[in-house]
Amino acid sequence: MEKVKVMLWGFGAMGSGMAKMLLNKKGVEIVGVCNRSKNGKSIFEIMNIERGDHPDVLINSDIEEVMNTNPDIALVATDSYTEKTFSKLKLLMENKINVISTAEEMAYPSAQNPELAEKLDAIAKENNVSVLGTGINPGLIMDLLVVCLTGAMTDVEHIEAERVNSLSPFGAVVMEEQGVGIKVDEFEKGVKEGTLAGHVGFKESIHMIGDAIGWPVEKFEQQMKPIVTSVDRKAPHGFAKAGDVAGVNMTGQGYVDGEVKIDMKHPQQIEPEMEGTNTGDYIRIKGTPEINMAINPEVEGGLGTIAMCVNMIPHVINAHSGLKTMLDLPVPRAIMGDMRKLIRK
Repeated sequence: MEKVKVMLWGFGAMGSGMAKMLLNKKGVEIVGVCNRSKNGKSIFEIMNIERGDHPDVLINSDIEEVMNTNPDIALVATDSYTEKTFSKLKLLMENKINVISTAEEMAYPSAQNPELAEKLDAIAKENNVSVLGTGINPGLIMDLLVVCLTGAMTDVEHIEAERVNSLSPFGAVVMEEQGVGIKVDEFEKGVKEGTLAGHVGFKESIHMIGDAIGWPVEKFEQQMKPIVTSVDRKAPHGFAKAGDVAGVNMTGQGYVDGEVKIDMKHPQQIEPEMEGTNTGDYIRIKGTPEINMAINPEVEGGLGTIAMCVNMIPHVINAHSGLKTMLDLPVPRAIMGDMRKLIRK
């Protein structure tokens, strides 16, 4: 059997990280990479790693030429929003290519874009392919893992998911979305005008949980507050001077029957340890029996997102055609053997 052929669209922190992971896996090969700013350069040169026995891959700004490599699946790491990434996903699926997207809203697109979700599902089915949005969060820590834990409960009364994490592994786009490095008054203005994204995905996670366990979420709210640093902080793709914004403290709530049933807490910042903040992931579920889970330190966001996308490749290829969420597919797991052995089609 031929190796699983993968193309990448986007070659920033996430795209290049996926490439590195793929190059260390058996039974899979990178056949093309699309990126506008790095056209003509070798992926090995950009990543500063030895090519070894792998064929060279030159980055191409022409998506049509990249699709002509006949990939089995595309990993798209370019946008956070369903509306912005829709045209890319549509183009890929119309060329009979399965897709995994890192766009946070794509983790559960029906939460905010039900019409686009229906269109994506229809396009996928028409072309006999599947499309999935996933990552570390949304995609696993604050939603799928919560749902899995409720499987050991006879009754659920209230859910709280908290992720205290570092933004340092992420790229420039994420830094801009979180307001890293700007003044506090700029942050407040950005929140008021809606130009700052903060964490994207609370609504998706809350609706994923609600739909999974049978809680119809009737109202969603979220809040954003700046995390101001008292020391200079520098990450690979972001910098915040003392007195400026180093990240954002996001909170969100899902209402069921007029009361808050799902609470989300997500302070995220660059280099949190510089001011004594320890990262971690926490799930607290009231009910029968009560469940409390803690992971210290956090599951690293950058590597986690990279791994989720790569590890879901066989499951998306194997899936019945259509728009998928993490609720629809087998549980994620590391692939330590030959990826070809997991492909059923």
